[in-house]
Amino acid sequence: MFLKTTSYLKACVLHRTGTFGQSRGRKGLHDAVLRIHPCVQEALGDGKPVVALESTIVTHGMPYPHNIRMAREVEEIVRRNGSVPATVGVLHGRVHVGLDDTELQFLAEAKDAVKVSRRDLPYVLSQRLSGGTTVSGTIIAAHKAGINIFVTGGIGGVHRGAETSMDVSADLTELGRSPVAVVSAGVKSILDIGRTLEYLETQGVCVASFGGSREFPAFFSPNSGFQAPFMVKDDKEAALLIASALELGLGSGILIAVPIPAEAAASGQEVEEAVQRALREAREQEIRGKEVTPFVLQRVNELTGGKSLEANLALVRNNAEVGSLIAGSLSKLRSVGQSGRDARTRRKRSAGPERGGEGTSPPTKSRIPLKSRPVVIGGTNVDFIAKATNENLLLGGQTNPGRVYQTFGGVGRNLADALSRLGTDPLFISAVGSDRLSESVLRYCSHMDLRGVSRLQDHSTATYCAFISDRGELSLGLGDFDIHQQITEHSLSGFEEHIRSAALLCIDGNVPVSAIQYACRIAKQCQVPVCYEPTDEGKASKPFLSGAWKALTYISPNLLELGAINRSLGRAAPRDLPTSLDGILEAAVTLSRPLLEHLHCVVVTLGAHGVLLCGRSSEGQTVSLRPGFREQEPRGDLCATHYPAAPIPSEEIMNVSGAGDSLMAGIIAGIVSGWDTDTTVRMGLLCARLSLRSQDPISQHISPARMSLGHVRAEQWPEPQRWQL
Repeated sequence: MFLKTTSYLKACVLHRTGTFGQSRGRKGLHDAVLRIHPCVQEALGDGKPVVALESTIVTHGMPYPHNIRMAREVEEIVRRNGSVPATVGVLHGRVHVGLDDTELQFLAEAKDAVKVSRRDLPYVLSQRLSGGTTVSGTIIAAHKAGINIFVTGGIGGVHRGAETSMDVSADLTELGRSPVAVVSAGVKSILDIGRTLEYLETQGVCVASFGGSREFPAFFSPNSGFQAPFMVKDDKEAALLIASALELGLGSGILIAVPIPAEAAASGQEVEEAVQRALREAREQEIRGKEVTPFVLQRVNELTGGKSLEANLALVRNNAEVGSLIAGSLSKLRSVGQSGRDARTRRKRSAGPERGGEGTSPPTKSRIPLKSRPVVIGGTNVDFIAKATNENLLLGGQTNPGRVYQTFGGVGRNLADALSRLGTDPLFISAVGSDRLSESVLRYCSHMDLRGVSRLQDHSTATYCAFISDRGELSLGLGDFDIHQQITEHSLSGFEEHIRSAALLCIDGNVPVSAIQYACRIAKQCQVPVCYEPTDEGKASKPFLSGAWKALTYISPNLLELGAINRSLGRAAPRDLPTSLDGILEAAVTLSRPLLEHLHCVVVTLGAHGVLLCGRSSEGQTVSLRPGFREQEPRGDLCATHYPAAPIPSEEIMNVSGAGDSLMAGIIAGIVSGWDTDTTVRMGLLCARLSLRSQDPISQHISPARMSLGHVRAEQWPEPQRWQL
């Protein structure tokens, strides 16, 4: 599961030997069941405000042609306020985040559209049906796409008489487990509003009314007789509330309740009388479950002579206005916040980190001082991936149909990319050519500190071309990596002070042997922990060709690379890899044990089987990742811990090339933050999972908010296996 950037050949070897259990060639999640519209994807990548919109209001909430006119108008309101609309719907078994006008028209006119909630998604997708997503269905899609703001009319809730019927909307439980802010006109007046607020509290959902009053709105009416727990007066306060929740990583949503404009509100008493009559008729006609709400809304519209429909349109327009303004304020707030964090980090480079936060602590004998920030030395590549459509390739100069796309790789670049997205602000030292490819990669990496990247005249930026069969197997690979040899001792000497003050130094196997020896020597003098990423089997042994390897703290090989390292030290290592998990673990432990005479920890990546840590214990049988000074700290017992990876369906895997680098970036971030071993490794596994589901080697969804302590610990993880060696 966790493979190096350019090791497509290794991926095939591991797949054949059973250590890589997922096929790279199948369609990923975004291809198979989730399609994000290119405009939405671009906006998310650029940090622009995006607003998710539901589609049951189109398929079930309003009659045609009011529904299509309303959908177009709401999207235009969102655009007018500077945000990008992303209407969510299901078309022919695929969840679409962002619909074009043709797709909107299709849903608006569909006679057999399904109402799609959480429980309905598996069936609707498996049967390739089409439908409108409810609040809960839209929250799921928005969360998977990385959208934080969702605008709707009103959410579902606890139904009247729920004490006997147990009829509680899935919207409430979904709000309790997805970090999405929902902007709505409260809850529908046909529901039990008091019990709904109580249930939201039980689910841990933060509820705030919008405007100058804590009065909780009741859909058609701005007054319900109930108070919201909190109040935000405008879009800026709402954005602050949402940003705080995202930073905490609570994993639950927020409900922003916006009252319908007073001038558009239907008479509360008239609507309430119509609601009661419609409910009686629904009981008499034995209408139950999710069919009750659309029936009652339509009947109320008839009984009130269209007043409720007018009010419905007015509140949806108003919610779209408010929601898009909140999205804009949130985007600005997070952009400014990131700039502020970058500035604070730059100011603290010589002073060290702040004290007192969770994950930082004063230096002790048992952990290395967090002096500054990580430094990453390694390669930068531009990767071109060509995947065939047909099973049999036509040779002899003929053109084969397929898909060709470009990504940005290199193990060092991947590590620095992921570490930057995790908020550790690493300095990246590398070399690229003075050519157009370097312009594109530097533009893509603008979120990183690139002051250590040299642009060299008369050299070409490293490139890798992979030709992949329709089954995902490597047919041919070509690489031009000559420029990596320009990462020399001389080029590193200009950053010697950064290396000396680094929280952790990471070096990849693309770096020449002499430069690795120089960096290790400086790090050893200053007691800076060093992590070596072997890159591939052929480069794994570079530090082990001299005594430089004794300055390493961590290495992160797979079994192939671990075998090559042992052979370079004159030790026997089998070339045939085991296929069973027990055999894999036994081989990994056997090959790691002799290295622990000098290394602090060997992190063995095991593909779909997860990761194995071999090292010294701090307490019990748990491997310690904290690199204490050896002359000051007694060494613990040798032990190993196997962390299984949460299984990922093969059809969801889009790219394996950066998963291993994402894993190590998460682990490095946890080490420099002082997190415990279990949380640190699971942070790495979570980063790897995101990148496996991304077309890019490093997922753009990796962020401090998604990787917070609370979020990592809230995941359901397989239990690790621990034993002494």
